[in-house]
Amino acid sequence: MTTVTESVSSTRAVPAVTGLHHLGLTVRDIAASEAWYSRVLGLVRAFVEPHGTGDGFAVVMTRPGTGLFVGLDYHPAADRVRFSPLRAGLDHLALQVASREDLDSWVTHLDGAGVEHGAVFETAEPAPHALVVFRDPDGIPIELFWFGG
Repeated sequence: MTTVTESVSSTRAVPAVTGLHHLGLTVRDIAASEAWYSRVLGLVRAFVEPHGTGDGFAVVMTRPGTGLFVGLDYHPAADRVRFSPLRAGLDHLALQVASREDLDSWVTHLDGAGVEHGAVFETAEPAPHALVVFRDPDGIPIELFWFGG
């Protein structure tokens, strides 16, 4: 594994970005996914948006009071195969929590919601952090991540 510790300089200036605006996830069952993301992550429907191709749509959900937006995308021609991080594209979704105690609260919430999850992983290397991983109905890994560095 190669670790990059400094950025590669470029002769061209790269235009600025201000952050991640939203994430779109292709799902197999739009109704089941919307219910799950609402129940488990506290997301609510912001709006439904047709795809620009005229084929399919996205249910765009948000966590009130945050800038988090997740689009649950329905594509009629999607293969309906369960998610695999071994295919090119998304590997996992990581959501930041504010404190280590918040991570413990999430574990309690996941247990109460009947959501299977891994054990909390905590380490001081390369900087203090802890995380817990669970999967959405399509098998997409979601990581709740606390960074203490």
